[in-house]
Amino acid sequence: MSASPLPPLDDQLCFSLYTANIAINRAYKPMLDDMGITYPQYLVLSVLGEQDGATIGTIADRLALESSTITPPVKRLEHAGLLERRRSKTDERQVHVWLTDAGRALIVRSKCLGDTLIERSGMTPKEFQAFNHQVRSFLGALERKD
Repeated sequence: MSASPLPPLDDQLCFSLYTANIAINRAYKPMLDDMGITYPQYLVLSVLGEQDGATIGTIADRLALESSTITPPVKRLEHAGLLERRRSKTDERQVHVWLTDAGRALIVRSKCLGDTLIERSGMTPKEFQAFNHQVRSFLGALERKD
């Protein structure tokens, strides 16, 4: 049996990021369950925390997803009373999404997610922020089209 031409999985950054994502989701799950939302719903709420009243398309772009992927979690969040959808008065094709008071309160409550990651990482908040900046810079480099 010959040796694989690929480096071991643990030496591949793609695998490290993949397994880190799984670990983050596992860490978040009990807290998200307690809040009554899923990770995709948390991401939608986070976008609205940055830009309340964003369109479905804007939310999808921010999360690097298709609009059709965003609609189901938005509908479930609306059904839960955490946000509301309104058609644009100037362009009926556009649907704006607004947080309710309950949605804003849940965003405040969800701060525990980031706090938990920092705590479990063993990094200081400043080190954690620098690490996140490195990951974002790496992502930006991958997305650049030369």
